[in-house]
Amino acid sequence: MRRAQDLKEKVKMIIMAPVKKPSQKLDLIDDIQRLGVSHHFENEIEELLQQIHNSSSHDSTESGDQETDNELYTAALRFRLLRQQGYNISCDIFNNFKDGDGNFKESLVNDVVGLLSLYEATHLRIHGEDILDEALTFTTTHLESATHRLSPILLKQVTHAMWWKDLDFVNKLPFARDRVVESYFWASGVHFEPQYYFARRTLCKVTALLVIIDDIYDVYGTHEELELFTEAVERWDISAMDHLPEYMKICYQALLDVYVEIEENLANEGNLYSIHYAREAMKVQVRAYFREAKWLHQKYTPTMDEYMSAALDTSYFMMATTSFVGMGDIATKDSMDWVFNDPTKMVKAASLIGRLIDDIKSHQFEQKRGHVASAVECCMKEYGATEEEANVELSKQVNNAWKDINETCIQNTTIPMPLLLRILNLARAIEVIYKHDDGFTHAGIFLKDSVVSLFVEPVPL
Repeated sequence: MRRAQDLKEKVKMIIMAPVKKPSQKLDLIDDIQRLGVSHHFENEIEELLQQIHNSSSHDSTESGDQETDNELYTAALRFRLLRQQGYNISCDIFNNFKDGDGNFKESLVNDVVGLLSLYEATHLRIHGEDILDEALTFTTTHLESATHRLSPILLKQVTHAMWWKDLDFVNKLPFARDRVVESYFWASGVHFEPQYYFARRTLCKVTALLVIIDDIYDVYGTHEELELFTEAVERWDISAMDHLPEYMKICYQALLDVYVEIEENLANEGNLYSIHYAREAMKVQVRAYFREAKWLHQKYTPTMDEYMSAALDTSYFMMATTSFVGMGDIATKDSMDWVFNDPTKMVKAASLIGRLIDDIKSHQFEQKRGHVASAVECCMKEYGATEEEANVELSKQVNNAWKDINETCIQNTTIPMPLLLRILNLARAIEVIYKHDDGFTHAGIFLKDSVVSLFVEPVPL
């Protein structure tokens, strides 16, 4: 503890050390934030960014930052850091990088570090900032064409920044929901702590892909195609892709690639055993999706017992298992067995909460687009209940499931609390995302404000 405190004091001194131009500290701030330790230096970073903002608000010649304003990397980094901190800094600075015809200068094409900095800055644009829309197109085009000539470190940065963009599911699979932002919102609710950045990133990527797979089973795939995809996931081998239709090949390749990436990271940590559980959980999920697809194909309304048996697999069992991946030594093999092999009361309760809240909020929309019967329809048919009565009964089950979760947290003596918190946080996130409606499907209506509040707007003081 003493060592850590000494290091923090040294970093504070470095942050606050006087320099000729405050903008010289931009890289330091960026490094601290990327390392996930900025919460130790919030006051110092705020004070420094205030100085940088004040200097950029004055004439650049007077502030000594004229050179900075004409260097793409630093100008874009300053813009991004200030926007992230809540400063309403103008994007006009990027006009300095345009030629007489109003296009971005061709000389920028060779400045890959600057392009990457500008690419990251464009993701903080607001309505009406056309120059940043243009910058996004410009940087995307030239970063993609530059990957063959980058150093390994810079290539890794570019690849990480453009991961979802490169998959291009929006154009390749236009029928599916593009929910990477919402997936990160969800993952951040499960793993908000800085030290779990890899677990957070893993859960985000798997969730974003799961949304695509869900839409393939629910919306687009024929019964025969879904059978092929289910068999391919069971095999979990690149050769299985040969039997899939083209649109499924895109998704299947992305699925295998994500798990290879996870496995490579786990190998560095020495926790390779957890990838087996993650893959098997995905197989369980896909089998349950196919079971529901068969019910829809057969126009069969299952009993409540049949439905809940499948529903507990198609909701949050897979996400609960995946949430342990990347949490380091605390996620032991015994812990992975606990969450996967014999799901306990807590895991089942969290899965039930996720499934039933989803069904209550989304079943009307889902039935209009041709979806397997939800818990609401199953309950209505089996018990002769009205829709309102079914919703009341299912809500009672949700309330009871919360009691099961609370009891586990109080009575647990074997599973470390940080792991139990992942299960708890999954259920908490469901309550937020489905508070008013299906916020995941209709994110622009029901979830946008929450995402903006968490990632964009500063906390009011």
